[in-house]
Amino acid sequence: MRPRALAALLLPAYAFLYLPLAFMLVFSFNDSRLLTAWTGFSFRWYVALWNNGPLLEAALLSLGIAAMAASLATLTGTALGYVLARGGAFRGRTGFAALLAAPLVLPDVIIGLSLLLLFVASQALIGLPAARGAGTITLAHASFGMAYVAVSVRARLTDAGTELEEAAADLGAPPFAVFRRVTLPLMAPAVASGWLLAFTLSLDDVVVASFVGGPGATTLPMRLFSAAKLGVTPEFYALASIVMLLVALALGGAWLLRRAFPLRPVAARAGVE
Repeated sequence: MRPRALAALLLPAYAFLYLPLAFMLVFSFNDSRLLTAWTGFSFRWYVALWNNGPLLEAALLSLGIAAMAASLATLTGTALGYVLARGGAFRGRTGFAALLAAPLVLPDVIIGLSLLLLFVASQALIGLPAARGAGTITLAHASFGMAYVAVSVRARLTDAGTELEEAAADLGAPPFAVFRRVTLPLMAPAVASGWLLAFTLSLDDVVVASFVGGPGATTLPMRLFSAAKLGVTPEFYALASIVMLLVALALGGAWLLRRAFPLRPVAARAGVE
């Protein structure tokens, strides 16, 4: 396909994706309460957001839950993906892989309801969790987030093959050195992208959190969803613009680190330490 034809196809797609975000960013500085009528430039809604304690509290709670859930999902998902990619054949492997992939295709309503029943049964049997709140939301988000991490890590290791690891072992490297100096750098991009994906899914979730959360743990999506029933204000635009800025800074920082500290080829480090 010619570059001009490719650009003609890509430009409408990018416009469809990013023009609403640009519109939201511009109107977060609108002085009017109306969402589509521009009356002048103002920081009015950013000041209102700063003074909105419940909304900021919900945002901080969501960020904390997302970070913890993504970290738990990354630890468990990386281990599961490594087993599926390097564990060889074992009894129940097909069923194990199918169960791991189930959260990828199950509706959020089914996941939320099943986890709610699990927490209720666990509380009746052993008394844990003592109450539903931020802890149960974190566990619920980690439970489906690890499936995304595992699939990412498994695909990365399967695509990379085992030649470098076998070469390191032939050169005399012990198993732990092979894992640390060859396998871990190979799957590092998948681990990082899996963490970001799990973090995003947790930060975006409202259905599962509504099932497993409690009255003392209202996440940001839950609060925005309930507030939207009364009407969206530019204050929400201001909050979304701040989130977009933080994401842009994180991506820019990652790009700068990538340029400043490029990864050396793993094959050059496959020898004995």
